[in-house]
Amino acid sequence: MADTQQQPVCLSIAGLDPSGGAGIIADLKTFAAFGCYGAAAVTSITFQNTVGVFGAENQSGETVRRQIEPIFEDLPVAVIKTGMLPTADVIETVAKLIAGLNPRPPIVVDPVVRSTSGFDLIDEVALKSLVDVLFPLATVVTPNIAEAERIAKMSIVSLEEIAAAGNEILSLGARRVLIKGGHLQLAGKAVDYLFDADGYSTFEANYIDSTATHGTGCTLASAIAAGLARGNDLHNSIAAAKRFVTEAIRTAPVLGAGHSPVNHLAKI
Repeated sequence: MADTQQQPVCLSIAGLDPSGGAGIIADLKTFAAFGCYGAAAVTSITFQNTVGVFGAENQSGETVRRQIEPIFEDLPVAVIKTGMLPTADVIETVAKLIAGLNPRPPIVVDPVVRSTSGFDLIDEVALKSLVDVLFPLATVVTPNIAEAERIAKMSIVSLEEIAAAGNEILSLGARRVLIKGGHLQLAGKAVDYLFDADGYSTFEANYIDSTATHGTGCTLASAIAAGLARGNDLHNSIAAAKRFVTEAIRTAPVLGAGHSPVNHLAKI
C-alpha cells in the first residue's frame, strides 16, 4: 500500500469523458499510476466514446469556481493540470483563481481545443482567452499538432513548421511549449518538441502503429504534472511521461469500436 504521506495532490480542471479514456478520468488514473493523490473539477460533461464526441454540456465559471475553491482551502495542491476549458467565462475564472495563489504551484496547460474525431471543443473567443490569460501562467503548454496548428494559425507538416509554430506560441505569452509530434511519424519516431527562450529539445520514442490513442494527450499532460508534483524538473517529468504513454499505448486494452483508450496501469 502506498504511503499516504508521500502522495502529492494533483488537481485536474478538465472535462468529463464518460467512457473513461480521456479528460478527468484519465487524469485521475494517471495521477494514481505515479503515486499521487488526484482531485478534479469538472468544466464540461461531454457525450463521447471511443468513436467520437457527440456534444457537451458546459459548466459555468461560477460552478467551476465553487468546485475549485474548497479544494484550495483544504488540500495542499502540488500541481494543477488544465484540460478542456470550454468557454471564456470558465477560462477567465480558472486563470483568476490560479493567479491568486501564493505560492503558485506548477501549472500544466493542455489546450484541448479539438477532439481527435474533429469536434471543436472551444470557439475562437475562448481560444483567445486561453492564450491571453492562461498561457502566461503556465509552466508548460502541451498542444498536439492539430492544436498547435489552430493556436499558431498555420499548417504543420515538417520539422521546420513545428519550430515555427513553437516559436509563434512562445511569442503569444507561453514560457514553454511542448508540441506533441507523434501524429507526424517523422523517421518512424514519435517525437515531442519542447520550446523555450533558449531554443528547443526533443523527446523521442519508437512510433507504435496502434489505434489505441484515445486520451493520449490528456494522459501525457497529467503524467508531466505528476512528475512536477513529485519534485522532478520539467525535462525529467516529460521524459518519464513519454515513457509512460509509450508503454500505455503498447499494452493498451482493446476496447470499443473506435480508438481504444491506453493502459493507465502501465509500469515504467
